[in-house]
Amino acid sequence: MKAIAGKFVPVMITPFDLKARIDYDAVTELLAFYLEAGVEGFFANCLSSEMFSITEEERLELTRHVVQCVNGRVPVVATGSFGLTVEDKALFTKKIYDTGADAVIMISGHFAKVEEDDAILLRNFEKLFALTGTIPLGIYECPAPYKRILSADIFKQLVQSSRLIYHKDTSITHENVKAKLEVLKTVSSSLEFYDAHTPNALFSLQQGAAGMSSISGNFYPEVLVWMVKNANNPGQQETVKWLQEELTDVDPMIHHAYPMSAKYFLGKRGLPVRTISRAYALQLTPDQKKELDLLYSRFLGWCQRLGIQPVKL
Repeated sequence: MKAIAGKFVPVMITPFDLKARIDYDAVTELLAFYLEAGVEGFFANCLSSEMFSITEEERLELTRHVVQCVNGRVPVVATGSFGLTVEDKALFTKKIYDTGADAVIMISGHFAKVEEDDAILLRNFEKLFALTGTIPLGIYECPAPYKRILSADIFKQLVQSSRLIYHKDTSITHENVKAKLEVLKTVSSSLEFYDAHTPNALFSLQQGAAGMSSISGNFYPEVLVWMVKNANNPGQQETVKWLQEELTDVDPMIHHAYPMSAKYFLGKRGLPVRTISRAYALQLTPDQKKELDLLYSRFLGWCQRLGIQPVKL
């Protein structure tokens, strides 16, 4: 086992003010919080950002704000494949790239309808590649509008285009993750593979993933940073296995009413993030809040065992 340290890239949530407008001051504080936790990149304008519930101009302004605040300290990627046609997607990709993002992410489900085969998906990707010049691109197997999981063969064909530098995987199964990582071992590529599924963290990182990009980083990013840095550390294997069990155990809990759950948790941590969402209309129930309160205590226990200090701003 090589002691290779991975990267943690959070999928950013979007704080809103009392009128459900983007709270850019809170975004700025949230970015400082993530950076203090040790993250090595940001995925802005993603599903966690409620990108389907904000306007086109807000997607651009939010990404631009993130890029300006980060100021080159770590890379920023953002989703750009919006629009009805491939031409529309190419145009918006250029707009997102013009905000200063390091790469623009394509949602796999945007390139073929659920009933259409992979030949159509590949043809539409090839068209997008041709229309976007040399803009660095990535792929996200986003659960919306529907989850289009790429097979290892389709993944290989897309990687061979030499246009992709980022992949956020939501395959979940170890078999699918391993098959794609095997592709990267046989194809010359600068693509970095990030798993979105926290219960896969240890497996994916030990199979060669560049890092993790999971919603759990919107609760306790410093813990995920510790995991990606130590998953391949021979001297920490007992602790990383324990931590993986802990993270897997609580993973269903953090998905309840997400992203409201993350906003409530961050509020407990002292961030100026309100439990206001455009994507989730209901308030957290008393039982859900109680679960998250217990999770907060559990998080503090993890930090104590790992010997890390929770970020305080």
